[in-house]
This record gives sequence, structure tokens and C-alpha cells, in this order.
Amino acid sequence: MKRAFRSMTAWSFLAASGIVALALVAHKPVSAQGPGGPAGGNFDFSGEYAPVFHEEQPERLGGPEIGDYLGMPITPASRLHGDTWSASLLTMPEHQCKPHPSDYGIRGPANLRISKEVDPASQQLVAFHTLISWQTPQRTIWMDGRPHPPEYAVHTWQGFSTGRFDGDQLVINTTHLKQGWIRRNGLPRSDLATFNERLAYHAGVLMMMTIVNDPIYLTEPFVRTTNFTENRRQVIAPYPCYPAVEIDRPIGVVPNNVLDGNKGLQEFSERFGIPYEATRGGAETTYPEYQLKLAAMPKPVKK
Repeated sequence: MKRAFRSMTAWSFLAASGIVALALVAHKPVSAQGPGGPAGGNFDFSGEYAPVFHEEQPERLGGPEIGDYLGMPITPASRLHGDTWSASLLTMPEHQCKPHPSDYGIRGPANLRISKEVDPASQQLVAFHTLISWQTPQRTIWMDGRPHPPEYAVHTWQGFSTGRFDGDQLVINTTHLKQGWIRRNGLPRSDLATFNERLAYHAGVLMMMTIVNDPIYLTEPFVRTTNFTENRRQVIAPYPCYPAVEIDRPIGVVPNNVLDGNKGLQEFSERFGIPYEATRGGAETTYPEYQLKLAAMPKPVKK
């Protein structure tokens, strides 16, 4: 069984919460469950939540460094995508109003609203709905036991999600995602990826753990945790987005870095004194044992 990727923050939370075993089996699909769930289920997650940025704050706000793949269980194809990616791509009109995909959306400026839908006749829970402030993407998490659609069904930014209760925690399985990203420096996530989530609420704090599985761009499950605080006075404003021509380019030009032409890949290594080989990522760099190999590597020389 492959071991799931563990950041220190995620692993510490899991250990403290007594759900360490989840990270070891998180790659298994989660089936939908009808309303009611097991005894102790049916926790109401609806409410207004504001994001907390104490985890990976530089990455989630300012953004990660170019060429920083350290601790990412990526494939060579993912690394190549990151090396040739250019942030100028986001200045193109067709890229300006894209929402974050649902597996990444909670990582950014994501004031969150969760509402529930109940059947008016039976009063059984049908679905949870979420809305996030950045580009106001809306997502449905079906709780009525319906199956996922066939593989050829349309893929969207939010995907198709079904949920079930595990005690007072909500477990969600999402499929049918458009191609997206796992980090805002060019590391991609394919449209064959799926992800599981586990939501837990305690004393005004909502914790969301995501486990992404991608047969194209990841060699192991990729686990992250994100926290929110309840905010009963929160108001999420509309987010109208109108694309515009920001840079005049010839027709057909797409910003990119040609192979071996990205001069910024070495900067992260040199700035923080991290061996360049380590910054290239891969599953090996996610485990504590890698520290022994790291100590024997020569440190980069600042230019």
C-alpha cells in the first residue's frame, strides 16, 4: 500500500485527532451513503466560515516560489509542466475569470458558505451546497445516495461530489474534475484525478482535509489540511469578472518557458540554500528519511 504524503501540519492534526489511520487508507474510494448515516451522524455543517492562514501562509497568499517542488509527490510530467509554465498565462482573457477547482479552491482567498438542502416532504437531507468568495464558484455535495455519473459525463471545475457521515464528520468523494492545479507555480492536476475530503467541526473551527489521487501527475496521494473559523457576521459579496486584453500579443501566442529556458528555476534553491536536486520534488522528498540524503548534498552558491 502506498503511503500518503504527509505535511507536518497535516500529520500533527491527524495524530491529535486520533484519525491517523485515515491518511493510510485515504486513497480508497468513498461510496455515497443515504440520508441518516450511522448513529451520531447528520451533523449540520451549514454556516459562514472565514479562512485561517496559519498553514502554508506564504504559498496560499503571495504564492509559492518558481521551481519550488520540494515535498511534492510529483511525476516527471508534472515537473516538466511546472518548468515550462509561465505566470503570464493568467493575463490572457480566457484565463482571467477561471475559478479555482474544488480541490484547490479552499486554499486561496476563500470565505466559505455552507448551506443544506432538505426534501420539503420527508425533511431528509438531500445535499450540502458550498460557495466560495473567489469567483463565487458553487458546488453541490449530494447526500441522498445517488451514484456518480459514468466516466464520459461532463467534467467541471467543481466536479461531482457525494458525501456520507462518519459520526459527526463529513466524508466526501469527488470525481469528474476539469484539469486544474495543485500549486500556483505550474504544478498541474489532471482530469483523471479524484479526491476525498473529511470535514470536522469543533468549537467554532472547521477543518477540511483533502486527499488528491492523480494517476498522471502524482505518484502518491497528496494530503493537505485547511482551517476556517465560524463567522456569523460574514457577508460574501458578488464577484463579477470581466476578461480584458491586458497585454497585446500576436494571435496564437501563448506565454510559456521553452524547455531548459526557464532561468528562474535555480532562484529558490539559491535564495534559501537548499540543494537544487531537492527542490525538484518527488515522493522521496516528502519523507523524514530524506533529511539524511539532504545533509550530504552540496549547498548552492548564491550568484
